[in-house]
Amino acid sequence: MTYPPGLFKELGFLSLYLTGVGLVGFQFDQLPWIVLGALSIYFFWHISQAVRLNLWLNQSKKYSKPYAVGIWRGVLSAIEALRERGRKRKRKLGRMLSGFQQSTSALPDATVVIDSSGEMEWWNDSATRILGLDRKQDMGRNIEGVITDPVFLGYLTDGDYLRPIQIPDPVDGSVSLEVRVVPYGKGKRLLQARDITRLQQLETVRRDFVANVSHEMRTPLTVIHGYLETMVDSVDPGLAPWSRIVMQMQQQTTRMQRIVWDLLLLSRLETNQDTEGQVEVDVPALVERLEQEAATLSASASHVIHVDIDPALKLFANPDELDSAFSNLVFNAVRYTPAGGEIFLAWALTEQGPCFSVRDTGIGIEAEHIPRLTERFYRVDVGRSRQSGGTGLGLAIVKHVLTRHNGRLQIESQPGKGSLFRCCFPASRIC
Repeated sequence: MTYPPGLFKELGFLSLYLTGVGLVGFQFDQLPWIVLGALSIYFFWHISQAVRLNLWLNQSKKYSKPYAVGIWRGVLSAIEALRERGRKRKRKLGRMLSGFQQSTSALPDATVVIDSSGEMEWWNDSATRILGLDRKQDMGRNIEGVITDPVFLGYLTDGDYLRPIQIPDPVDGSVSLEVRVVPYGKGKRLLQARDITRLQQLETVRRDFVANVSHEMRTPLTVIHGYLETMVDSVDPGLAPWSRIVMQMQQQTTRMQRIVWDLLLLSRLETNQDTEGQVEVDVPALVERLEQEAATLSASASHVIHVDIDPALKLFANPDELDSAFSNLVFNAVRYTPAGGEIFLAWALTEQGPCFSVRDTGIGIEAEHIPRLTERFYRVDVGRSRQSGGTGLGLAIVKHVLTRHNGRLQIESQPGKGSLFRCCFPASRIC
């Protein structure tokens, strides 16, 4: 056990003090009263020291510290040590904060610190330029008064900050911003905004290039494919030696046509942001038709197809886009399920909303490939995909269709056990 510094000196002083007082009291035959008075003076001294200590700790500039005598010397020494450590810690935190502010000020992205009530506490120079903030007028102002875009206000209210959002710049509407909010500390949030106008322009150029090239390729491919089809069907004996080559050429032009059609569809889905053409879709009838087409496609493979449909569940959507998404999933299941395997189609209302699911007992997909399945031209097995006639664009089309319908794609798979693809839509789209 460690004793406070000065304790034994204080006890020694108290012993001598009481001994002297006792002798005086004994001499005047007033021992109890004199000892009581002496103890009262002793306790009053310590109480006055405690009061001085309290005043000094709260207002050190106005009041002086207690007398450093006896046990109070050790107390004041310990307090001074604590205060010095506090000052060092404060200086260290100040240097860290200064370094943070300097580093964030050097960033090209706007950075704003927001408290729990939405008021802005600090921002860097880029935020002044990008968001038009003024340190004299806007310090302590609510962020909702600066960025009034309804998409941002909904994003801030929902509190789901896993993904960034894109909004127009509140200063220059022709500039597009990507905004991300990161919660930290006790209710505080860090807002970051960066200019993505150039990236969007490049993306637009890419989409336009792909769309234009695909459109220009469609006509010559159609002509070439038509001539090859005529040559394949011809009974001219002079073409017999070339029949195998012509057949292969026809197969490859057919594959190129499918790629062009899929690229054009993707370009249309990416560039057309409106919701025109969305009507009440009879999804049960669509699934039944897809079941019949899947049975025709898998005739030689003898797949067993199971269907579970809610006949009363319909969806507000674009019928052509929904057909493209669902058919891609169904036909993929047929292509990648070995002969004699099972395929399960389901359309039902679940806890996640109305969902269309395709489950198969096919080859399955390894976990590391699943996050990239919706990328364009991404293939788990390039050779098998080409052999089955896939373009590598099917799941990218599915993803874009679901995005346009506020839906989401869920993928579960295990190698050798099959895969499950589920398209879920918000309940608000139920008709």
